[in-house]
This record gives sequence, structure tokens and C-alpha cells, in this order.
Amino acid sequence: MIEKVLIANRGEIALRILRACKELGIKTVAVHSTVDKDLMHVRLADESVCIGPPKSADSYLNVPAIISAMELTDAQAVHPGYGFLSENADFAEQVEKCGFIFIGPRAETIRIMGDKVAAIDAMIKAGVPTVPGSNGPITDDNARTLKIAREIGYPVLIKAAAGGGGRGMRVVEKEEDLLSSITVTQNEAGSFFGNSMVYLEKYLGNPRHVEIQVIGDGVGNAISLGDRDCSLQRRHQKVVEEAPAPGVTDEERKNIMEACIQACQNIKYRGAGTFEFLYEDGNFYFIEMNTRVQVEHPVTELITGIDIVKEQLRVASGLPLSVTQDEIMIKGHAIECRINAEDPATFLPSPGKVNIFHAPGGNGVRVDSHIYSGYTVPPFYDSLIAKLITYGADRNEALLKMANALEEMHIDGIKTNIPLHQDIMRDEGFRAGGVNIHYLEKKLKL
Repeated sequence: MIEKVLIANRGEIALRILRACKELGIKTVAVHSTVDKDLMHVRLADESVCIGPPKSADSYLNVPAIISAMELTDAQAVHPGYGFLSENADFAEQVEKCGFIFIGPRAETIRIMGDKVAAIDAMIKAGVPTVPGSNGPITDDNARTLKIAREIGYPVLIKAAAGGGGRGMRVVEKEEDLLSSITVTQNEAGSFFGNSMVYLEKYLGNPRHVEIQVIGDGVGNAISLGDRDCSLQRRHQKVVEEAPAPGVTDEERKNIMEACIQACQNIKYRGAGTFEFLYEDGNFYFIEMNTRVQVEHPVTELITGIDIVKEQLRVASGLPLSVTQDEIMIKGHAIECRINAEDPATFLPSPGKVNIFHAPGGNGVRVDSHIYSGYTVPPFYDSLIAKLITYGADRNEALLKMANALEEMHIDGIKTNIPLHQDIMRDEGFRAGGVNIHYLEKKLKL
């Protein structure tokens, strides 16, 4: 087992990684910006190193500072968490070139999955269902492009190969608008991402967002821990997640899990990863793979009993996975609410001092949070301050526990989106299960 890990992140995920390391007897190094010196995981780590001022570019994205911190503390490996450098192939490559272990996939894997065209090609080879599309970049052959669009069927979606976060996408309803829309999207992609390559996909009107959790050992073995529904989103940002996904049949779940496992085996995937799909009318359509631990990983941990971060640490140490696919049992239901420091009406960030923080408790209630009474939420980073997760024997029990936990949770001094989550838990459409990715935004506009 790795003996010392540097945690190249902040907030709740950094504390989550630290706890897993402690349970495995691994020493920890916390790196932090000047404004984050009072973070809980910094206080609890065996060692800490300040890597720069508050701005992310000068601290948490500062590769030389992070590698220097590893050298200074004799850390063997780095865990990037999510966000920041977690899916940066150059960082992963630099870490390993310097003789350290990157707790995640190989750099070449991150590059393939970061390029949507290359990722789709890899999925097709593995038998993972993809959205009907051009299966490659659009060329300057207009006749070919128009033919592909007709075969896909309108409306079609133009997507930038290097896009993300909802940028670099354009819906085209009719053929006469296609070529001009492609030109505009190519220009935008070149400006935003430095890569003007685009491709075409079938536009799905009312899909759900369902994803599959996988873990690979890097030598060809892989397991799947089931699915999650992350359809409740605002501006492409997930708000509530749950596992398993309501309304997905056992046969559909089994088939898509097997396809994802095959894809991991084909590329000898290493570490935790998530295949994200649009799900509509009983069909899965691959959209991307996240080559890191997900924010919403706790719901999967609760229904499987598998500690995903510990599995990451085992694989990075060269050890086999702790379980086989046959040993994984999906039981019960879990729901996660992302608690953000923001105005629940305007969604504007609400940094400031937390005067009082009271976490809810009870059987089947989990809180992943780095805040505490007296902690000051800085204005420089993502507004996520806690994840509230409940587990029940079935979905209804998990919903009831979440409603109670939200009522019990108390954060004084800053505004949070707890009222929004309480409203969601009362919403009849959400309570019925299976809402699509547009549901929350339509609800908020009412």
C-alpha cells in the first residue's frame, strides 16, 4: 500500500480522501492556498504545505507548486479529487514523469476520454451505445455533412469536440440552417477551447441523465457499481442525485453495465470512472466519461457498501480490486442533495462566516462537509459546502429521511440552497421518479 498521499484539492472531497487514507494507515499531506489554511482537512493532515494565493491558477492549478510539495514532503502519490487538475492529462503525465503515482487513469486514457470524438470511437468499439451521429468530426464536404444529418434525423446537435459545461453546443431544427450553424459553432469552439473540431449528434428532446460507476485495476479487470440518476440539474450543474436510477429495468441495467465493463477492459482502465449517458425511451446513449471520482459517489457507496476512494488507493498501489463483480450487491436506495453557499432564489454565491453549523443525524443519514461553526466560506471557489445523503430500504424511505434531514440541518450566517432542496423533496413530479434533465429549470421558471 502507498505510504503517503498528497491531497491536491480542497473542501469536502479533500476531507473525504483524508478519511479514507487514515482508515488505510496512509499518511497525508494537505496543500492549501493562503485563504484555506483553516480547512478541516488541513488541520487533520499529518503535514500541510501552502502552495500559493487564493486564486486557483496560482495555487490548486499550480502544477510546479504541487509537485514541489510532493518532493518536499516525500509523498509517494497525489490524489486530485474532482475538479481542478483531476482530469488534466498533462498533470498526470508530469506527476509520473517525476517518479510519483497519479491516483487516477493513465494520461493517455484521460486524453482519449477528454476528446469527445476519440471517446465515442472507443465506445463504439466496445459496444457501448452512443447517440446516432457523425461518428467523427465534420469535414468541409458539405454534401457529406448534409447526408449525415438527414440519416440522423432532425433536430440535430452540433457539439465541439473539446467542449464542456454546456458550451460549444448548438441545436439545429432544419436543414437550411445546418451549414451556417456549423460555421458559427466551429468559430466559437476555436475561441473557447482552442480547437474548432465539431461533430453531429441526434438531439434528444426529453432525456434523463443516467450514469454508470466503474472501477478498473489498470491491467484489464473492471467492475461496475451500478447506476445513478443525475437528471435534476440547473444550467448543466447537478443538484440532486440518486441511486439506483428509478424506472431503469434490471435487464437494461445489466446490459449497460456489461458494456461499460467491456470498455474498461479494452482500454485497461485504471481507477474510478463514470460513464455518463442520456437515457430516453429505454435506450442509453453515451455522452462522455469522467475519469475521476464523482461528487455524487456517496450514493453508490451506500447502495453497494463499497468505499470508492479506498478502491482508488488500492488500485494506485498496484493491489487488486477488493471485490469481484459477482460479489457486488445493490441494495436499497440513496439520495444526495448538494448544499451550496448561495441565495436559494437568485443562486448568487453567499460567502461569509458560518456562525452555527448543525449537521443532521440518525440511521441512514450521511453528511460530507468541511465546514464547521466559525468557518469562513471564501468567495474564490465553488459554492459547494456540504453533501447531504440519505439511505433507505426503498426510494420512499430515502425521500422521507431526506426531508427530515433537511429540516434538521442548520447553517447560520450565510445563505444556502436548503429551501430549494426542501421544495424539490415536496415536488410531486420528482417524488414520482424519472424526471428528465429539463424538469428543474422548467420548475424554477414557473
